[in-house]
Amino acid sequence: MAGGSAIRGTRVGSGPMGEHDHGNHADRISVSYWDAQGNETVRFYAADVPADQIPEFIDSPTTGLPAGRDKANPPQVQKAEPYKTHLAYVKERRTEEEAAQILADALERLRANGRP
Repeated sequence: MAGGSAIRGTRVGSGPMGEHDHGNHADRISVSYWDAQGNETVRFYAADVPADQIPEFIDSPTTGLPAGRDKANPPQVQKAEPYKTHLAYVKERRTEEEAAQILADALERLRANGRP
């Protein structure tokens, strides 16, 4: 057997498997979030993080739904708006009369510059 190694697949200096003294772990807290389908997601935060900096809602990695801390009242999916074109946004901002006036002004400027 050429180059047989008993530690194949391990990193150099990794030590025995399961060894827990490779440094100190920071104190942390776990926060559970639930989505509308009842899936729980646990996130860990440093223990010294102020409570107001821990998010109330996250996106569930399982379903993509919003997830909150209250298991009995998970956040509901917000109504998704369909894709709007640029023209649809313009029509929301302008009335038909305003659009006609803008078009007339643009045509007048073009004609004043010698364009048909």
